[in-house]
Amino acid sequence: MTRAIKLYEAELYNVWQNKSFENPLQSGTGQKIEIIDPGELNKDSSGPDFKNARVKIDDITYVGDVEIERDYNDWKHHGHNIDKKYNKVILHVCFLNKYRQNYVYNKEGRKIISICLSDYIDEEEVKEINRKIEASKEELSHRLRCIELADKIPFGFKKRFLAELGIKRFEKKTNRIFERLKELKFLSELKIKEPKIGYELTEEFNSRNFSAEEFQDPALWEQLFYEFIFEALGYSKNKNIMLKLARSANLNFIKRLSDKENFIELAEAALYGIGGLLPNVNGDEKEKYSEYTLKLNEDWENIKKIYDGEVYSETDWHFFKLRPQNFPTIRIAGGVRFLKELLFNDLISRIVKKIIEIRSLSVLMNSLKSLFIIKSGGYWKRHYTFDNSSSKEIKYFVGLSRADEMVVNVVLPFLALYFKIFGKENAGKKVMKIYQIYSQNSDNRITREVAENLDVELLLKKSIYSQGMIELFRSYCSKNKCLECKLGEQIFN
Repeated sequence: MTRAIKLYEAELYNVWQNKSFENPLQSGTGQKIEIIDPGELNKDSSGPDFKNARVKIDDITYVGDVEIERDYNDWKHHGHNIDKKYNKVILHVCFLNKYRQNYVYNKEGRKIISICLSDYIDEEEVKEINRKIEASKEELSHRLRCIELADKIPFGFKKRFLAELGIKRFEKKTNRIFERLKELKFLSELKIKEPKIGYELTEEFNSRNFSAEEFQDPALWEQLFYEFIFEALGYSKNKNIMLKLARSANLNFIKRLSDKENFIELAEAALYGIGGLLPNVNGDEKEKYSEYTLKLNEDWENIKKIYDGEVYSETDWHFFKLRPQNFPTIRIAGGVRFLKELLFNDLISRIVKKIIEIRSLSVLMNSLKSLFIIKSGGYWKRHYTFDNSSSKEIKYFVGLSRADEMVVNVVLPFLALYFKIFGKENAGKKVMKIYQIYSQNSDNRITREVAENLDVELLLKKSIYSQGMIELFRSYCSKNKCLECKLGEQIFN
């Protein structure tokens, strides 16, 4: 992987090489700094930017390397502090230094003077470089510290490590679902209702060994599935409030509302009302609203009489910078249709039956996915928000990409737990086989950039590897745990 020199970096290199400074350089502690020789630009794939520079600091001339970066913090973010290749750096040069830090430290602990270039160049040039930095900041946000050396690691090693991390992430999801299952069991035993009444799991409960018989009640699994599917429908920006909504409007309450025939109408009234998304219709302004909105308000007024849980506000939801297809109004409409399948069409039993009976894994994967693709219908086929018509017809409340993510992030971990608890070992192994070969069309910014940084784009569409990329970034890269990572061990040691 060749070193990608950004335009603003090239400009900083030019400033350094041409010594284009308005005032004499000095350190933050007042030491005079003179560039005798800026050094040679390093065109290799790794190491400091300039080699064999000669820099005079007060009365002593140093010969060594110079590293030039956008921000003072990049010294650590790019892993130079733990990389022996930077042990010969004699001067650290950055464009931004918000907290006026005077030094950086190399792997051996040696203190290196850091100077801020923006203090010494023309104001207009500073503005221009700043503009280019802002334009490229999005692109650089998920760069790995080891980007410039990752191509030195064999592809097979990276593949095995990402698969290992993909399994680890899967196990984390399964454990999280299990913890919530135990919590739901606790609530059912003490007849505690969420979320109005606070509660605390006892030490005895936390250390308790549960038997399969204690989880026989289908209602526990239905509520569990409901919560995690709704969380997944919320994407990153609305997942927390969607989860809260599923816990507030729990299935015990939803079941009280209606039968199968009028379920969609009343469930939408309840969820939009509890979610705080339903417009508050004033009697004098009824002509402004559609029949659908007026009917939902009428239903909500009746539902409120039997609902004593928390009601949320429109401000709890995120619409800003979301594609209209991902608006919470659309996701709730899809969620209501999912609830109908869960409550009236034995969704969990159907999924379990498919896992056990369908032998072909490819057929099984497509069959699972199809259960979570939800076509649009009714009012929300032509609206993204209440009483604002959309110019285009909405074809799906939940499309292929979101269905893929729901299968990988919720359905498979849920099933792995279900089969483990009830001792269905063969079915559990089948779930893991599906996870290991599952391919999905969707990706995200983290997986795209990690794949590019590690030069493993070929693995991006396989779920186990893309999940491994997310685990790598969240558990190691973003926490600066390079030396605890198998890739970091290979590179920095």
